Amino acid sequence: MSAVSGKTHEGPARWPGWGWFLAWLLVGACGGIGLAAILTVGAAFLVPAAVAAVFLLRAGPARAAVGAVSGLALPLFYLAYLNRGGPGEVCHAVTGGQSCTEEYTPVPFLVAGALLLALGLVLHATTGRPGRTDPMPRR
Repeated sequence: MSAVSGKTHEGPARWPGWGWFLAWLLVGACGGIGLAAILTVGAAFLVPAAVAAVFLLRAGPARAAVGAVSGLALPLFYLAYLNRGGPGEVCHAVTGGQSCTEEYTPVPFLVAGALLLALGLVLHATTGRPGRTDPMPRR
């Protein structure tokens, strides 16, 4: 709280670089999906991820690139969601009968996603402290 105005300071300086971090998070998610689906539609995800990565490296702070690490968590969370009924055979009623699929346990996907998300958030928060130098200097 400021003694003069009585208001808290909630301006952009309080959260420096988080917009760039979120942009890198989307690049990481797009790249992760592209790698997971490389044999089918992976190229449709990898090309935009590469173009966005080049743009972000030129335009934004390099330290925000750790957002890509957190972005890799999003496809893992989606895999955990898709396998939420597992492990084992899961059957659903459909018109004219039932459909059964084999599902994995969702826990490994969920744990790996949570670790990657936390790692990226912690790295971004600790490298953005005042008085620290940029760990990845621009060229």
